[in-house]
Amino acid sequence: QLQLVESGGGLVQPGGSLRLSCVASGFTFDYYGIGWFRQVPGKEREGVSCISSSGDYTNYAHSVKDRFTISRDNAKNTVYLQMNSLKPDDTAVYYCAAGAHGSGWYSLGASPYDYWGQGTQVTVSS
Repeated sequence: QLQLVESGGGLVQPGGSLRLSCVASGFTFDYYGIGWFRQVPGKEREGVSCISSSGDYTNYAHSVKDRFTISRDNAKNTVYLQMNSLKPDDTAVYYCAAGAHGSGWYSLGASPYDYWGQGTQVTVSS
């Protein structure tokens, strides 16, 4: 059964850090590019960061560049999102997604992704 499971969310003060994990099962993980997205009620889902299947290529939304770092460990079927210098505007449900569109593929757009996790809540508040 194909599955993506996010973890690591929680409540953190402004300026703090969290590391999200996305663990995959049921498919050939190292064929897939992975994206992290976030959504708040009433707003569209926003692409935060993405990484190609090999990990050679990454991209970030302007709003998180230089604060967030995406990485992957294909031996553990896991992608990480290290989030530093968190701001209240980072509060959202964070989702990971997987898509297979060729070696080197990655995208901050949601539509090409085939599989999605259930999300983990991140709240940045004092």
